[in-house]
Amino acid sequence: MNAAAPRQSNPLLTLLDLGHRARNASGNEELAFLLVNDTLSLAAYRQAALWFQGSGLTALSGVMQPEANAPYAQWLERVCAHLAGNGATAPRPLAAADLPAELAAQWHEWLPAHGLWLPLAASPAHPGSSAGGLLLAGEQVFSDENLTLLGEWMHTWRHAWLARFRPRPWSLRQWRQQLHGWRAANRQKRWWRRRPNQILLVALLLLCLPVRLSVLAPGELVPASPAVIRAPLDGVIGQIHVQPNQSVAAGQLLFSFDEAPIASRLEVARQSLATAETEYRQFAQMALSDPKSKGQLAVLIGKIGEKRAEADFLAGQLERSRVLAPQDGVAIFDDPSEWIGRPVQTGERVMRIARPQEVEIEAWIPIGDAIPLPAQASVSLYLASSPFAAIPGKLRYLNHDASPRPEGSYAYRARATLDAPTAQRIGLKGTAKLQAGWVPLAYWMLRRPLASIRQFLAL
Repeated sequence: MNAAAPRQSNPLLTLLDLGHRARNASGNEELAFLLVNDTLSLAAYRQAALWFQGSGLTALSGVMQPEANAPYAQWLERVCAHLAGNGATAPRPLAAADLPAELAAQWHEWLPAHGLWLPLAASPAHPGSSAGGLLLAGEQVFSDENLTLLGEWMHTWRHAWLARFRPRPWSLRQWRQQLHGWRAANRQKRWWRRRPNQILLVALLLLCLPVRLSVLAPGELVPASPAVIRAPLDGVIGQIHVQPNQSVAAGQLLFSFDEAPIASRLEVARQSLATAETEYRQFAQMALSDPKSKGQLAVLIGKIGEKRAEADFLAGQLERSRVLAPQDGVAIFDDPSEWIGRPVQTGERVMRIARPQEVEIEAWIPIGDAIPLPAQASVSLYLASSPFAAIPGKLRYLNHDASPRPEGSYAYRARATLDAPTAQRIGLKGTAKLQAGWVPLAYWMLRRPLASIRQFLAL
């Protein structure tokens, strides 16, 4: 840096120009560069260093970026930390004799004879801001006029610096400063007028507010009392005579089995019955002249009964192979093509016949969300197809044992009757909200975390 005196004749114009440039600076780096280099227009110096507590050496005159590991930078760090620790609030001229012996020994190696320390205090209005200072060193003693101009320039520059200050959002030091500021500002007030105490009281009152304990669970509209149509015999389904969600009447044909195997067995049984009856008649005629033939009649009568029972059973099977609807309603089942040609066993469910007006809510409450639900608890179903219109209902029953779900989890089945008929069709899914009694807001917020902690500690 050139140690010559400032060339401008009017220092006030220079001060105004520096303040204008500080306000128009594009960032903190430009502000720091302006301070350590362009302050030369107010006072003659050879070296300048800007230092902040916590961040250390921020800028050096004549360089773009200070080298933190250089011996000169490390010595300046210790000097500035010592000067900031004295608590000075006004510009302070200094020399090597004002420093401790270990620092003063290297003064003449790094700096000119005369120095000036311009402190920068942390701003209470900007929590997280750091204290620091500007160190100037030159060949000449800094005059009182220099101190006045430099002090005013530091005030202007500090204002521009704090205007661009952005504290770190996760700074423990900043939080401690804010807490200390609150306590200092409210220490002279009565306890109920202190802002932290007021915030704490409001928070406690909010945590004590009663709210409804509720739980969300997957829900669905299901038939209330459907007629379950099961396979009446073992066989292969030959034809489905209705379509899914089709309205059917009582006695209407729903599906039928492949009748060919049953019909062939029935025909064989009838032929066997006819043969047994013919044989019985022959032995009955022979018994008139042959006493030995009378002993065979009892055996033939039993054989005829056996063949007749077999034929009657197969005739009933053939009749049951055509399944009829037991009531009016809507047929609920999967794709018909998936059932045609599919072998089924006796008792296997094929479809359901549900009355459209008899609908209720079915919900599956996860084990971790189980809450004490009273009888007739309020239930609201928000369908995925119409999430803004809830279907209200009242809890009818809640299963005591958890049942396995298709995705592998366990949940409690809940059924709720509707408060009013709905136009929504059976099978629509959504989210059911089940509400229990009133609890404090603190319990509502901490119920799940406390349960998880308890389970973790119990392991």
